[in-house]
Amino acid sequence: MSRPPKIPESVLVVIHTPALEVLLIERADQPGFWQSVTGSKDRADEPLIETCVREVAEETGLAIGSAELPLAALQDWQLANLYEIYPVWRHRYAPGVTHNTEHVFGLTLPAPRPVQLNPREHLQHAWLPWREAADRCFSPSNAEAILQLPRFVMR
Repeated sequence: MSRPPKIPESVLVVIHTPALEVLLIERADQPGFWQSVTGSKDRADEPLIETCVREVAEETGLAIGSAELPLAALQDWQLANLYEIYPVWRHRYAPGVTHNTEHVFGLTLPAPRPVQLNPREHLQHAWLPWREAADRCFSPSNAEAILQLPRFVMR
């Protein structure tokens, strides 16, 4: 049975500490491609917060909404990026879909911590200073979101 096409609306969750350390994860399907947590909506009416909670849990094992990681740690940065989907991943979308809208969120953790990666999706993780994390990202919109981090943490 084939999977339904991906919905071209996604979240980007920059996981960071108050000291501006950023979690990056390396894609298993494209070794050397480092990124923050990303993921598409499962259904058109899925709230973006729900998408964030699901994707963070799937990709890192972190449970937003738990006693140790309250929902208030997740902030909608009110930023959205429209970008062209990389040709290597376009087959996952309906025919003719070439662009995705990505909504940017930040998730504050008190300090760096280990995460549980799904080995089918990601190879390794790293906690990096924000500028170094931005430089390592393969995605320009992800790098730009990380460069915006100080303005959201200093509020």
